[in-house]
Amino acid sequence: MTLPEQELIISKQDELVRLDKFLSKQYPSYSRTYFQFLIENGAVLVNGERIKKNCIPTIGDEIEVCFLLTPEISLEPEDIPIEIIYEDEDLLAINKQPNLVVHPAPGNVKGTFVNALLFHCANLKGEFSNLRPGIVHRLDKDTSGVLIAAKNYETHQKIIKLFSEREIKKTYLAICVGNPGNGVISAPIKRHPRKRKEMAVSEEGKEAISHVKVLKKNDPFSLVEVHPITGRTHQIRVHLKYKNSPILGDPIYGNSSINAKYQASRQMLHAYRLEFFHPSNNKPLKLEAEIPKDMQNLLDKLKF
Repeated sequence: MTLPEQELIISKQDELVRLDKFLSKQYPSYSRTYFQFLIENGAVLVNGERIKKNCIPTIGDEIEVCFLLTPEISLEPEDIPIEIIYEDEDLLAINKQPNLVVHPAPGNVKGTFVNALLFHCANLKGEFSNLRPGIVHRLDKDTSGVLIAAKNYETHQKIIKLFSEREIKKTYLAICVGNPGNGVISAPIKRHPRKRKEMAVSEEGKEAISHVKVLKKNDPFSLVEVHPITGRTHQIRVHLKYKNSPILGDPIYGNSSINAKYQASRQMLHAYRLEFFHPSNNKPLKLEAEIPKDMQNLLDKLKF
């Protein structure tokens, strides 16, 4: 089974328990040794920070877990078609198609962007010691658009820093059911208290800010441009639902009857543009990805 990234909160009954032991109890399909491996590879964070494997978290600590492949499972290059929109000696940018998973996870070791990247960049494996070579950010499986990867370790670290310091401007396009209006959505996000695979707006959540602009309207739909300032899990999808304008086709936060009526099988969310200064030459770089056919077909159907 493939697990997405997970977030957990330490409760009173779990205090004074080593983190690796706590996680193996939460996910009995995985061993304590496996979670020690994740911790050592920076795939487990406590309150957003890397920790040591003997860490004992306290009540209220937020635990983030990213399930990775173990070293025993090799990453194999695969000749998967990718649409390259920019490439130089340091980085690569593609227009990610819908349904493409970014990096492998247990139970899903083939057919990912990483497999395609290893095929395209033959020397990539030697540049990285971890199991997500070149990956600096993610898009949800069903979200299309600009996805960048580093081709060497130095560039990898510089781009990660650009993302963490909010020096990369991100522009998304979304077809919404409803009209979220223009302005800034500042609504904290945390894991849903009951539906553990979902996120929700909550005063107890982490800061989440999105700038929203309605480009076109054709009731009851709108074409929306979104600039996320922070990068919370499912942020755009949750924020638009919060404004009573869920993304058309969203299977989790959307309107199932309207999704079915318009045969929208995935969320109509597209990472349209990334803008930043190139980490090697400091020249401005603007990367744009053409809207995929399924989304364009719906725009035409809705007469945008």
